Amino acid sequence: MADKITIIGVAGGSGSGKSTLVKKLQEAFRGDDVATLCHDYYYKAHSELTYEERTKLNYDHPQAFDTDMMVEHIKALKSNVPIEHPVYSFVEHNRTEERVPVKPSKVIIIDGILIFENKELRDLMDIKVFVDTDADVRLARRILRDVCERGRSMQSVIDQYLTTVKPMHEEFVEPSKKYADVIIPEGGFNSVAVEMLIQNIKSLIK
Repeated sequence: MADKITIIGVAGGSGSGKSTLVKKLQEAFRGDDVATLCHDYYYKAHSELTYEERTKLNYDHPQAFDTDMMVEHIKALKSNVPIEHPVYSFVEHNRTEERVPVKPSKVIIIDGILIFENKELRDLMDIKVFVDTDADVRLARRILRDVCERGRSMQSVIDQYLTTVKPMHEEFVEPSKKYADVIIPEGGFNSVAVEMLIQNIKSLIK
């Protein structure tokens, strides 16, 4: 019989500290075989649209993602079958031709703002962690990330935040918090909670 694969879901608003938490979990389980899958990899391709049209899409709505593909990939990994996940360019606002191979691992961490919103995806997770961070902190981090790493203008980041990020957070992300097993204020920056989570996962693996 194959080893049990533990699926950990890390959700929370944009800029909440999810990535920092995922990084700390990866470091803690390096020797135990960890794979990570980000919901952002599964943004739908929109090659039929111009760049201008793509910039106007709502990327914070559940329909922006090909969640069915992610569900199939996680089921495959749980069955010990390797997958190739898509690659998404935040600069081009489109999926690239590239694919990244992922081998089945003892621990699979999935993260994304809306991973608890979809029941089928949610039901595949053994531990569901929600990262809870104040809206002003999330916005500040988002501005820094999108301006410095993704080449956006400050104005475009704030416009996007007000038109889609904030309303979608209130409609979909925040309500999905009720599905969490653990809520971690400040995510990866909360060292006490991170340590407790790591111990819990270690006991599950054993």
